[in-house]
This record gives sequence, structure tokens and C-alpha cells, in this order.
Amino acid sequence: MFGDMMGMMAKLQEAKKKVKETKKRLDTVLIDESSNDDKLKITLTANRTIKSIEIDDDLLQDKEQLEDYLILTLNKAIEKATNINEAKLAAAAKDGMPDIPGL
Repeated sequence: MFGDMMGMMAKLQEAKKKVKETKKRLDTVLIDESSNDDKLKITLTANRTIKSIEIDDDLLQDKEQLEDYLILTLNKAIEKATNINEAKLAAAAKDGMPDIPGL
């Protein structure tokens, strides 16, 4: 039984390492999102760090419209990044987890 526990602990450490490596790798995965008319373009990482924002000059004339565009486009980009992030981290964690009865 003690050997099984040691094996499980080693596998848990391995899973933790894989998750950490995956988080680091997600900093290099870029998600591009743009408004329907391409007047606003946003790039962020799968870890949800904004890398760039491109704003069409037309949007700079109307503060309220720009705010609406930013909210809608950022939310779409963040949702995509979150889905990728969660899927990749779940896969990394599951891959390294020991077989624990009942889980």
C-alpha cells in the first residue's frame, strides 16, 4: 500500500509539472478576434493577456460606439481564450493523474 501511495504522489507531481508547462505554453497561443465589420481587432494569449488592439479611425470619432465595440469584441476573445485554456489544462492534468479508485 505504501508503494502505491508513493507511486500516486509521483504521478501527482508529474501532473502538476505538466499543468505548469501547459500554462507556460499557453502564453504563446494567440487568439485573434475582430468585430463583425473588422473595425476593431484584438489579439490575446490563451492565458487571457491582451497582446494588441487595432482600432479603425472611424471608431475614434464616437466614444460610446468604441466602448461598445471593445466590450463585445473583448468578451468574445476572452471566451475563446478561456475555452482553449480550460481544455488544454484539463487535458494536461488528466494525462498525468494517477488512477485513483472512485474518481
